[in-house]
Amino acid sequence: MMYWDGNMGAWGFVLMVVSFILFWGAIIAAIVLFARSMSPGHRGRASNGPGGSVAEDLLAERFARGDIDETEYTARVAALRRARGA
Repeated sequence: MMYWDGNMGAWGFVLMVVSFILFWGAIIAAIVLFARSMSPGHRGRASNGPGGSVAEDLLAERFARGDIDETEYTARVAALRRARGA
């Protein structure tokens, strides 16, 4: 068992406090990152599932807002899928 006899000095105390904060900060960050990666709403950057992509999601949003019409949407989705398959 460790006992503190008071001989640590000011810099030793500061180093102990800083290392304590960094250690627990790293533990908490690891738990948060792990929980976020395991959540069902987690999406990767390149793909959000089989057959889908971020680019297709953006096209779908533009179509839903009315920025593009149905023919342009289907043509662009087809072009994306051809490019991904090539």
